[in-house]
Amino acid sequence: MDSESRKILGGHLACFVAYAIFGVNIIVCKDLTGGKLISPIAIFTLRSLGAGALFWILSLFLPKEKVETRDLPKIFLAAFLGYFVTQLTFLVAIPEITPMHCSIISSLSPIYTLFIAALVLKEPITFRKAGGVLLSLSGILFLIFNNTGNAGGGMESSIFGIVLMIINGFAFSLYLGAFRPLIARYSIITFMKWIFLFSAIMSLPLSLKEIATLQWNTIPQVQLWELAFLIICATCICYFLIPLGQKRIRPTLVSMYSYVQPIIATAISIVAGMEMLSWQKILAASMVFAGVFVVSQSKKAA
Repeated sequence: MDSESRKILGGHLACFVAYAIFGVNIIVCKDLTGGKLISPIAIFTLRSLGAGALFWILSLFLPKEKVETRDLPKIFLAAFLGYFVTQLTFLVAIPEITPMHCSIISSLSPIYTLFIAALVLKEPITFRKAGGVLLSLSGILFLIFNNTGNAGGGMESSIFGIVLMIINGFAFSLYLGAFRPLIARYSIITFMKWIFLFSAIMSLPLSLKEIATLQWNTIPQVQLWELAFLIICATCICYFLIPLGQKRIRPTLVSMYSYVQPIIATAISIVAGMEMLSWQKILAASMVFAGVFVVSQSKKAA
């Protein structure tokens, strides 16, 4: 295997691991936010501060890399779109949506990415792509109108939660497509330390009072472990691996790994008794996945 092939293989492996962790993270965040002891914006700030501190510490042991002043506003926008909007919508949505519905909607990312490619790269929208989009959209609408709850968890997904997850997927796909040249310009550690610094600056004014008065002794130990998983695995590791993948494979291929998320999240939620399969969910998921497959198999996508 030559060096280029190893590089591409490393990109695929990085994306697979990242999205597998994201699948577990859906279940972790569902439990963490369910207790309502910490608000979504406070969890977001703690993630930004914790991950930011780790990336800045790591940067001290690496060769110093200067960020061009003209790139700082672009990195700020990348932080807003790829982390602030994406993660905050996820944390607010997760108490309002079942893990299975959440993971199914997350699988629309390749379609968002191809739409962005059509706008940015002027790729034409073919009949095949349009048909795939309509098929996936039909699956989401079917999911919404057949929202019958869960025998295991006894909850339904709200329209509010579903809309937030759609915004979440679109924002992250826009981040993947629009900021690839910027990400490629700097090392991953340098880029991510600025991403999390800007994220913390955005969220601190909204959460500082809550964090300062937070009663840590009232939070169950399991939720503290979940918070640690969120900061270390679902933030530091994932946000290190995804830029690594972005540097080595195309944005469309990166977003295709969102398929891993529903498999992991659904399996865990069923085993944990959080929800049960129904024919409506299976049909909706099949329509979404089939639509994404049709779109991603077009000649332009290849």
